[in-house]
Amino acid sequence: MMSPSSIVSASALLASLLLSPVSAQLHTDCNPMHEDCPPDPALGTAHTFIFNSTPPAGVFNTTAGEVKYDKDTGAAFSINKQGDSPTLTSNFYFFFGRTEVVMKAAPGQGIISSIVWKSDVLDEVDWEFLGSKPEEASSNYFGKDRRDNTNAGYHPVEGGVQADYHNYTSVWTKDQLEWYIDGKLIRTLHPNEANKTENHPQTPMMLSIGIWAGGDPTLPQGTIDWAGGPTQYDKGPYTMYVKSARVEDFSSGTHYVYGDKTGHWDSIKIEEPEKNSTALENINKPPPEPEKSVSEKWDELPQSTKSGVYAAAGGVFALGVIALLVYYFRQRSKGQKEAAAYAAQQEAERLELEQFRKEGRNPDALEYEATEYNPSAMGKGSSVTAYTAVPNDHDRSNSLSSLNAAPGQTASWDPTSASGGPTGAVPLLAHDRVGSLGSQDSPARSNTYDGHAPMSPSQYNAEQPPRSMTSPPNNGPGGYGGYH
Repeated sequence: MMSPSSIVSASALLASLLLSPVSAQLHTDCNPMHEDCPPDPALGTAHTFIFNSTPPAGVFNTTAGEVKYDKDTGAAFSINKQGDSPTLTSNFYFFFGRTEVVMKAAPGQGIISSIVWKSDVLDEVDWEFLGSKPEEASSNYFGKDRRDNTNAGYHPVEGGVQADYHNYTSVWTKDQLEWYIDGKLIRTLHPNEANKTENHPQTPMMLSIGIWAGGDPTLPQGTIDWAGGPTQYDKGPYTMYVKSARVEDFSSGTHYVYGDKTGHWDSIKIEEPEKNSTALENINKPPPEPEKSVSEKWDELPQSTKSGVYAAAGGVFALGVIALLVYYFRQRSKGQKEAAAYAAQQEAERLELEQFRKEGRNPDALEYEATEYNPSAMGKGSSVTAYTAVPNDHDRSNSLSSLNAAPGQTASWDPTSASGGPTGAVPLLAHDRVGSLGSQDSPARSNTYDGHAPMSPSQYNAEQPPRSMTSPPNNGPGGYGGYH
């Protein structure tokens, strides 16, 4: 039978085989232990990055999401949905050194906040904060990507890692590796304790700060269990905050080069130790000036320029006023002319109506003087011209009486009279055919045919000769003046 201690040891071993923490997610673009790789750009100095605003250009890369900056809370790394893993990674390396990161870890089951050092050969130094364990921080390390999950240490943090900011510091030399919380040393690793120096981190490192979902359903079950369970994205967002990061490079120069494929610290060569690094030049570049407001730009102008602007503005204003006045007076003149024309038209119509009243005529009964075409004059191949007879100047005058009288007739007609003649009713339009209706000497018009009652269709067809396209028009009584 196994002892309780044996059972615990077996359980711990099984758990260690299943666990796969954040460091397992790291990779390298070029491993100098397997191939020739470009030199690593050095930091070559010490600098404190304050994350109340975007860091200097060319110093950090942002990947897998957005990092937001605030003057009070610092850099915010948030997981809003599956796939988010915002991370800041330095463009520079340090070869032995020190980092101090002031941060507040994110809460949430399966959420991991992290501070990671990593090298091209996958040496690694970690701080990890599990959202499901708010009272402690974890320290860890790896050498050459050799997975050994017994390397992790867990350390209680006074006040918890999620409630407030704490300083998490790591100091690294060829002789030892140390972890501090708020200035208090909580762990030391010597090279011989790391697989007889083989797993001791000892190659140039980059700094990476970020957040990721260790409980994402796409990850191995061992990683999900280590992270505290499946990430519940619907309860987010989950945010970690970083106020500052101080990075100190214990070496100086422009680049670090691997002299061989051993991955040992004594194979690393430092290029141009007397020169400043590219990172240092980027750090020392003056920040871009913020966009000035219009009032600030105005205040910077010389007085002579301001006077010229005032004068030009005054001229433009004056031209605008003049143009407005010209437009106003033109519109006023146009309106006056239109009003006068309208008034004249109204007065002419009033005088005309007054004249009608004096002559006792109804203006609504007026008829145009016109001559209708004569259908009896139409024949095969002939044409008819219809026209409106316009009296000559000697046949009419501009008086209203002459306008409505027949040619040669000067007396006006009375539209209210029941009799014919000059004062009779308005004559119907003329119809120039034999026995035409509407003339004064013709019988009164009847709605019957030749004085008889209307014929039925059979009577009409019996009396009418067959229609011929060559027969002359029948203009006799009851005829239609067209072809039959």
